Amino acid sequence: MSIPNGLTTGTWTLDSSHSEIGFTVRHAGISKVRGTFDNVDAVINVADNIESSGVQATVKTESFNSKDANRDAHVKGPDFFDIEQFPEMTFTSTSVSGSGETYVLSGDLTIRGVTKPVEFDTEFNGVAVDPFGATRAGFSAQTVISRKDFGLTYNAALEAGGVLIGDKVTISVDAAFVAPSA
Repeated sequence: MSIPNGLTTGTWTLDSSHSEIGFTVRHAGISKVRGTFDNVDAVINVADNIESSGVQATVKTESFNSKDANRDAHVKGPDFFDIEQFPEMTFTSTSVSGSGETYVLSGDLTIRGVTKPVEFDTEFNGVAVDPFGATRAGFSAQTVISRKDFGLTYNAALEAGGVLIGDKVTISVDAAFVAPSA
């Protein structure tokens, strides 16, 4: 299957200043907490056909940011990411399928040294040339994981029943990639 219209073959590099890697998790059963990772490196290797293309991403866990310093310190500590022992999370794609604007990006996600297969529902948002002459491609992707599957088991019981932190975590990606230099 051919690559999306506007993409060219080669290695496209993440433009982190125009991208966001984030998550959402249920808190106290009544609200959702959101956060982002501010230090991410990723590339898309675009081949002549979509099935031979792939993605590799590395997230620095110390860059976790939920806009609450106390929560950030706790999440970076041993109860969650344990950034001293596990400074990175990674994703390496194993397959890409779909066409047009809608794709499924399958791959191996590693958090806290635990690797599990995941599927991202992915949308190709198109290609544009910016005012400075750089060719950019945009993508949005989302998946839901069980944090317990990755060894993120910390929780606390609530007085009214239930637990403080939900198990299901939605990972959302809004990414801009820059085309390889000619």
